[in-house]
Amino acid sequence: MSEHTHVAPGHAPARDIDLLLADDHLLVAQGVERLLMECFGDVRLVQSGEALVAAVAASEPDVVISDITMEGISGIDAMRQLRELGHDTPFIFLTMHGSPEMAAEAINAGGSGYVLKHSAGEELVRAIQEVLAGRTYITPTLAVRTISASAAPRTAPALTDKQSDILHRVARGLRSKQIAWELGLSVRTVESHKYTIMQVLGVHSTVDLVRKASRMGLISGFEEEPEAEERTH
Repeated sequence: MSEHTHVAPGHAPARDIDLLLADDHLLVAQGVERLLMECFGDVRLVQSGEALVAAVAASEPDVVISDITMEGISGIDAMRQLRELGHDTPFIFLTMHGSPEMAAEAINAGGSGYVLKHSAGEELVRAIQEVLAGRTYITPTLAVRTISASAAPRTAPALTDKQSDILHRVARGLRSKQIAWELGLSVRTVESHKYTIMQVLGVHSTVDLVRKASRMGLISGFEEEPEAEERTH
């Protein structure tokens, strides 16, 4: 990330824009915060998905810039919760995840922008300006592949019987220690299988794992909306 921010050509700095930045890596977040304050007005900083939901509910910003993987709920989950609560604040995801499938998931879930952290600078400023104008911005190196990933049919990956057993128990809300006891496995083995399943599905939290597995038909009986409501209280 460069020390100096160059505003995109043809765009004057906007000083009356309220931005909310969510990132649990403090040094990275502070660097992005300084960058944004050169071009925009108020920049608030939070460090978790839960704090992000609370901050938007308390005072809705013009745009949210959020990491995806954070402590607690992910940035995508935080956005979903806010949509359920009636907040339509535009979200730009600023992340290290360069997967077009992850970008497609973020945009399909309601995101307005997707920018890679190593591109933060002029590109992030441009993304904010595009989103404020009502358009969607995806970092150019991902744009075409993200559209392709969005259009591609979602086929369920093949899991082993043991992985399927573990996934169903995770969906029931069991912890790794309980799953290990039920299946006669070590906790470490359960965690290893769970991590593999998350890698296969391209998710980074247990909530996202269960939600995506349900959408892909890998599990049944998972009621997404009641659980989302429970997490908001």
